[in-house]
Amino acid sequence: MNRALIFFFYILSVSFCYAQDLTIPLYQGQVPNAKKTPADYREETDSSGLIKNVSIPTMQAYFPAKHKANGTAIIIFAGGGYFVLAQKKCVEIAKAFTELGVAAFVVKYRLPSDKIMIDKAIGPLQDAQTAIKTVRRRAVEWNINPNRIGMMGLSAGGHLVSTAGTQLNRVVIDNKENTSLRPDFMILLYPVIIYDPDIPRTRENLIGKNPNPQTLGLYSTNKSVSQVTPPTFLVHAADDDVIPVKNSLQFFDALLKAKVKSEMHILQTGGHGFGIYDEENKDSWLVSCYEWMRKNGFGSAD
Repeated sequence: MNRALIFFFYILSVSFCYAQDLTIPLYQGQVPNAKKTPADYREETDSSGLIKNVSIPTMQAYFPAKHKANGTAIIIFAGGGYFVLAQKKCVEIAKAFTELGVAAFVVKYRLPSDKIMIDKAIGPLQDAQTAIKTVRRRAVEWNINPNRIGMMGLSAGGHLVSTAGTQLNRVVIDNKENTSLRPDFMILLYPVIIYDPDIPRTRENLIGKNPNPQTLGLYSTNKSVSQVTPPTFLVHAADDDVIPVKNSLQFFDALLKAKVKSEMHILQTGGHGFGIYDEENKDSWLVSCYEWMRKNGFGSAD
């Protein structure tokens, strides 16, 4: 039986019974770029697990058993169109990574809002940069190699991660310690990449209804790919009718032109918003993803 097949059956056996290990506030004291939170702006989670109105960003940490830990960490950002956070799939993915020896952090980041932010266009990026700064600074404490910290984003979370991973000189937080904010690798699931008319809600929620061409270019993250962009793994379904597959295709093309190590999987079917598994594709992108991580030095050595 080949390695991939063994790995697949191993993942199928995961029971996801582990509790979250730690809740970590992203900020001590004042949240940057924040206005006073209105009384009617309360964080809520609906019956399907969608979270909105986040004003106090946190991370939930999931740690592997000590005998499994391989020193790699992944910081996960949910999708939801910069309007809500679809955290449930991220938690499932985080727990699956811990079974592989990877520490995982699911970030509950602020969603762009003029009600609670001075500049809503940088709010999510501030939380993403603070998340990786926090994990890297506490890496020894958490048994993590500070040079093996990746970021993963789903849908709009993929836009956030691809922003953090391509615009490395755009530091929007206090970083007097000069901690590296560069993720060592990126995993993007059906990401928003191109800010065009096909996905108006996500674009409008972050940068408004009538951005100028310069702003549109800045937030189309394929245009910021360079030779220092981290190695990237992309997954998208060809029949995604929410975020067109051209988003991943154009980002992958930019990675190729910049000679960045990358791998892309385009599923024939699957739609938008799938987690580890979807109803159409039972082989799980996570199998190929972890093999890619191993190939690039971010997985177990055995």
